[in-house]
Amino acid sequence: MENQKQKIKKVFEKFTKNKQIHESVLLIENSGGDFSYHLEYGGKKTDTPILTASITKLFTSTCILILREQEKLSLDDKIAKYFEEDTLSSLHIYKGREYSMDLTLSNLLFHTSGLTDAIEEGSNKAKKRAIYKDRQMSFDETITKTKQLKPHFEPDMGKRAHYANVNFDILGKVIEIVTNSTLEDVYKQFIFDPLGLKNTYLPIDEDDFVPNVYYKDTSFYIPKTIRSIRASGGCISTARELMIFIKAFFGGRLFNKTIFHELGVNNKLQAAMSPIHYGAGYMKIPLGGLVTLFMGKGELLGHSGSTGSFAFYYPASDLFFVGDVNQMANPALPVRLVMRLAMSIRS
Repeated sequence: MENQKQKIKKVFEKFTKNKQIHESVLLIENSGGDFSYHLEYGGKKTDTPILTASITKLFTSTCILILREQEKLSLDDKIAKYFEEDTLSSLHIYKGREYSMDLTLSNLLFHTSGLTDAIEEGSNKAKKRAIYKDRQMSFDETITKTKQLKPHFEPDMGKRAHYANVNFDILGKVIEIVTNSTLEDVYKQFIFDPLGLKNTYLPIDEDDFVPNVYYKDTSFYIPKTIRSIRASGGCISTARELMIFIKAFFGGRLFNKTIFHELGVNNKLQAAMSPIHYGAGYMKIPLGGLVTLFMGKGELLGHSGSTGSFAFYYPASDLFFVGDVNQMANPALPVRLVMRLAMSIRS
């Protein structure tokens, strides 16, 4: 164990010398809990609030999978079952044919819808505006902006997957429609209360604390933006509570974990996100490919966030990695860190 800790510390200290990283926290534990090790940098601690960003998709996926177990929805359901035709009309038109009414919940969960991300792909300036200009955007506005962009492919086209936040924004709205409740209340009922998470929440008004996030050397406060992407990236947590959640997600405490075998399909995401694949609401990162010069073993399962957050399980060593590097300028940073950690302690 001490040898593992030394390897972890060496990777972490080398990584946090990166000029883009101003603060960071890392927590590593095994399933049994008899191994726990944390490292801190720049004043960030295991109980410091973290903007989890796209790790939120794991929370949304959890709710979808629980509702599926309760037989309140099916992944084969067309989203047309839950929305008015006016809402969906022209959402997905590819090569002159409309697929809007054919999209399924599965297409959204696996990112196989082909839909485009309005912020990331809308224009070269769209992402920068989202960072520098904090503004609220409603669900209807998100849908309208998505309709203005061309989809990448027809739904379920080959083995293609394209990561787009709008997929989970729609899933969040479906959760609210099915439960006749707010997303924050469903999170609380299905996840936060059962796991005893006291410092994990979806901010809903100006009184709810939202951490600052770095873009290069500047620290930004973007609470309106965060409240606009609740189901795809709006959750706040801590490293300590993310560890509880990620263990529960893959350990069967929230839903039957046989679902990972039942829904075992995963597809490679767009080239910009290589080597990440996407399964039923979670990322899968193989460690044995070209990116590691075939020296890795196994795979990482979980999610990273564009703000530098990460929550992954490494089955080959039975270890969970959670934490944050708090940097939006390079979304690959958290993935690179966890890959290096896994490679350094591979069994």
